[in-house]
Amino acid sequence: MTHGPQHQHGHTAPSSHTHDHDHASGGASNGLPEILDLDAALFAPHLTALTGRIACLTGDGVRTVVDLGSGTGTGTFALLERFPTARVTAVDSSPAMLERLASAARERGLGDRVHTHEADAGAGLPGVVDADLVWASASLHHLDDPATALAGIRAALRPGGLLAVTEMDGMPTFLPEDGEPGALEARCREALDGLHAERLPHRGADWGSLLASAGFSVEQERAEPWELRAPLPEGAGRYAYLVFERIRGALDGRVSAEDLAALDRLVDGGPEDVRHRDDLVVRSTRETWMARRPA
Repeated sequence: MTHGPQHQHGHTAPSSHTHDHDHASGGASNGLPEILDLDAALFAPHLTALTGRIACLTGDGVRTVVDLGSGTGTGTFALLERFPTARVTAVDSSPAMLERLASAARERGLGDRVHTHEADAGAGLPGVVDADLVWASASLHHLDDPATALAGIRAALRPGGLLAVTEMDGMPTFLPEDGEPGALEARCREALDGLHAERLPHRGADWGSLLASAGFSVEQERAEPWELRAPLPEGAGRYAYLVFERIRGALDGRVSAEDLAALDRLVDGGPEDVRHRDDLVVRSTRETWMARRPA
């Protein structure tokens, strides 16, 4: 599991389930780490605000955190900054992602505050107990059996502990909404939704109801548009390029030849390449749920 843009981070991501990035590219992880890191860098103020909301619910006494589907560690490092006395267990089923995260933690002087744990969250979290906080960013929709997995997460939390869930509502968009560019993205999004419906049946699930059924008390539920307009931060064009490159691979045979050719032009280095455009707007909707294990 990894977080990030769905398609996508995942992000988020997808890694233990490698998120929709990997589903969008037939399972390859090429480009996924960079997409996840760019997503976190571009939307850093939003991520800071989100961890601030978490801190308002948990207080400052957080000592034990689980990052479920940790990917490259964007959530891990944000939580370590927000809770300076906490230690994070980063859980992912990708050894390569975990090694990358551990290396980054050592480089930042945070190696003693990060423990990596290779596991599939759908099979529970053996050995994880009394956590103050579980963070699940763009990872829950990969679960084969949400009820069983949520029961395992609940068992890993201490009584009164908090589960913070964030999901994306689909692929981010970048092109002007009016005219053919917007229509192209709409067709791509519809095709990706069909692909994900086949492979990720719990994407777009009513997590509030699922959390309540699993014995959690849902304290917050929110959908927020995250948007970046000109002047865009450095890396926005590269982010768009990597996302469209993966979308192009996923949609071969699922959209018209004309749409595939249009996608090719967005990543071929020519004048329409997203890295050269001055009309990009990065848009993404993130849904969040804050749920507590009753004391």
